[in-house]
Amino acid sequence: MKLHKEGTTILWTSSLIFVIISVLSLYFLNCWGLILVIPLFVFLLLIFWFFRNPTRTCNAQDDEIIAPVDGKVVIIKEVHEKEFLKTQCIQVSVFMSPLNVHVCRYPLNGKVIFAKYHAGKYLVAWHEKSSELNERTSVAVENAYGQHILFRQIAGAVARRIVMYSQIGDEVQGGKEMGFIKFGSRMDVFLPLGTEILVKVGDKVRGGEQVIAKVKK
Repeated sequence: MKLHKEGTTILWTSSLIFVIISVLSLYFLNCWGLILVIPLFVFLLLIFWFFRNPTRTCNAQDDEIIAPVDGKVVIIKEVHEKEFLKTQCIQVSVFMSPLNVHVCRYPLNGKVIFAKYHAGKYLVAWHEKSSELNERTSVAVENAYGQHILFRQIAGAVARRIVMYSQIGDEVQGGKEMGFIKFGSRMDVFLPLGTEILVKVGDKVRGGEQVIAKVKK
């Protein structure tokens, strides 16, 4: 299983703590120490599972919008995006549970024209206001047709760190990695009006592979 680089410190630290506690428990408590060791081992496996980084293959076309993360579609609606686009658009939001892959990927081909980090609160990620109030990053990409698509990583009630690799001027490809969110979160994509949406609320999507929308050429 391939692991994400953002988990390196946590995984090494967790493994070391597990070994120390296990040795001490088995030494002083003998077989009774297994009562403590077994649940800790299961918890350690869950941490390794969280930081998995599966290989995803994507050959995104210029008019395709790719699911940026694994998870469940929780919002599809028309909104006014006021941070950068400053216009009416279609918001598609995907919620990630702690068991989903948390690698964040570019939803389209193009050039990064905006990238910003915001400190904030930690409301539950499916709360509508989390898009404006929580810790988050905003990235906008210009596609081959001159359209601007903005997407936003949002921390949830459990997430406590967002990692964004995007820099203004980067040439990017849909499905390729752009960041990581640790322990439960959401990702929003803001699309031009008239975009054909290929998913519905409640659908489970696969990040980096599944086409969730097509923009007008």
